[in-house]
Amino acid sequence: MTSRNDDAATVDEAISELLADHPPTTTDPKDFWGAQFDAGLAWVDFPLGDGGLGVSPSFREVVSRHLNEAGAPTWNTTANLLGIGMGAGVLAAHGTDEQRRRWLRPMFTMDEIWCQMFSEPGAGSDVASLATRAVRDGDEWILNGQKVWTTLAHLAKWGMVVTRSDPDQPKHRGMTYFMVDMEAEGVEIRPLYQITGEAEFNEVFFDDVRVPDDQRIDDVGAGWRVAMTTLMNERVAIGGRTGPRNDGAIGVAISTWNESGSRDGATRRELTRLWGEVEAMRLTTLRAAENMQAGVPGPEGSTSKLAWADLNKAVTAFTVAMQGLEGATIPEGYTLEPTTYDTREIERVMSPQRAFLRARANSIEGGTSEILRNILGERVLGLPGEPRVDKDLPWSEVPRG
Repeated sequence: MTSRNDDAATVDEAISELLADHPPTTTDPKDFWGAQFDAGLAWVDFPLGDGGLGVSPSFREVVSRHLNEAGAPTWNTTANLLGIGMGAGVLAAHGTDEQRRRWLRPMFTMDEIWCQMFSEPGAGSDVASLATRAVRDGDEWILNGQKVWTTLAHLAKWGMVVTRSDPDQPKHRGMTYFMVDMEAEGVEIRPLYQITGEAEFNEVFFDDVRVPDDQRIDDVGAGWRVAMTTLMNERVAIGGRTGPRNDGAIGVAISTWNESGSRDGATRRELTRLWGEVEAMRLTTLRAAENMQAGVPGPEGSTSKLAWADLNKAVTAFTVAMQGLEGATIPEGYTLEPTTYDTREIERVMSPQRAFLRARANSIEGGTSEILRNILGERVLGLPGEPRVDKDLPWSEVPRG
């Protein structure tokens, strides 16, 4: 077993070699990400060959800080958040060696975008009640059903999907998890337009879609376990991201204050209060990352996501309020169009007005704030769980509206 000092030296050496051999300002982003993966600096806690160095997850922040300071391209982690932030953890915990070799590198280089398909029209917060069927046919599975609110499905090559494979089992036990080729025959994607004017989300329909069994993740019937890994990683990916001080929405708020020329004391006090909350959360998230152990994230991801959702909404609302009447219009215009995510600074190019509208979804996506409070109440505080009268009934016998 190596010491932390040895691991730190290994990480520092890998970073130095990467930046020397692939200068960020002159290297194509995809080439840089490929070299970063090969150097073990994609997910440093993953094993060698899987984009990692086999060191503590706390070194992820070290890598992120050094690459940001060097001006390296890091927008892949935002543009392919569903893959890099969620799917990678699923493959690490539940995938085979062959599946990790097949999917991890093109995911990190953004040659293949990922999406995640859990929610259904009749199964939103209660994911385990989903009805999309998977029926085995030899070495393949046939999928039929509908998913909804699927982020970036229209851009994705691969989709993580949890299905109902045994309706005679209780709802949590009769589920199986697959990777679906989003370009396969029988997959239909329809955009859902949101208040920002973009179609970031989609409906996805499966009509006799054939999925090879080697695209099944973990065992038949283990879909709930894999789904929980996905959701825990999602909450960390959304609420646990840390950037430099004054990054993100609070940075936009500070710039808006400076550009306004206002010296109103009440506004300044509110900006200072919000800055303090954002900075406290940033430092808390950094400390949590330093203490994180390898494996499936725990309920701490729910804490970060819950706090971040409310805080991000408050900061974006404050920024728009500072703009006065100007805050009532979107400077880049309001048109209905699919999200492309073809820019390198996705969050930074979004106007404060559009960011305000987009932030309204923060308390819904990745687990509603109400669900997260239930998780924290039960798993952290040890409070009694809510009644679940259908937990042990066969799914086929559970009444549905």
